[in-house]
Amino acid sequence: MDYATYYKRQISLWGDDIQKLLKDKRVAIVGCGGLGSSLALALGGSGIGEIVLIDFDIVSFHNIHRQIALRVEDVGATKASVVANVIAQRNPFVKAEVFEADFDTFAKSGDNRFDLIIDATDNIQTRQEIDRLAKEHKIPWVYGAVEGFNAQVCLFEKGDFNIFATKEHIPDGVAAPMVMQAASLEANLALRYLAGLPVATDTLYYLSYNSDGEFIVQKFKIKEHNSD
Repeated sequence: MDYATYYKRQISLWGDDIQKLLKDKRVAIVGCGGLGSSLALALGGSGIGEIVLIDFDIVSFHNIHRQIALRVEDVGATKASVVANVIAQRNPFVKAEVFEADFDTFAKSGDNRFDLIIDATDNIQTRQEIDRLAKEHKIPWVYGAVEGFNAQVCLFEKGDFNIFATKEHIPDGVAAPMVMQAASLEANLALRYLAGLPVATDTLYYLSYNSDGEFIVQKFKIKEHNSD
């Protein structure tokens, strides 16, 4: 198994130095469902040295249509273990670590040695917990949310996540390609940040398809978080 051959197309894109830089990075993916599955495939094949997968849930049959790392035979297994196995099968040069618990339990473990945290959850409370941990330890994090044919993505560095303080609600439905599209943007922002390439931070991307089926991208700057 040859490192240079595996990453040949990426090394031709940004050089061996950046590829080696990614090898020294450690990221957390919070949630191993729809967004987390796609993120695992994208980032797990990109050469990040260590990926910590945080999820307490088990695979259900109704998950599989949009959670592309999962298979029918995985029903009943823990999502984090399944996704870690997929990463290991696809890339021998990446370490996938599993933490089978909710994020609050993980946060209390004291593990905060991350270059980036990536949100792949589906509830506002966990995202608020991610934001608090990230702000406390000065770790950037990537937010992602999907509903129907709409999605929101943002790389938070100094931005105020409290603008999303709203009541929790259950999405009406989720289109599998929209989940993958949101995860793709999350992964691209994450990779550019980790590779030291120019990347927009604290900018909310709102992705949607209008009534004519046209793809629309809107951008909104997020105000800076006030810690006082």
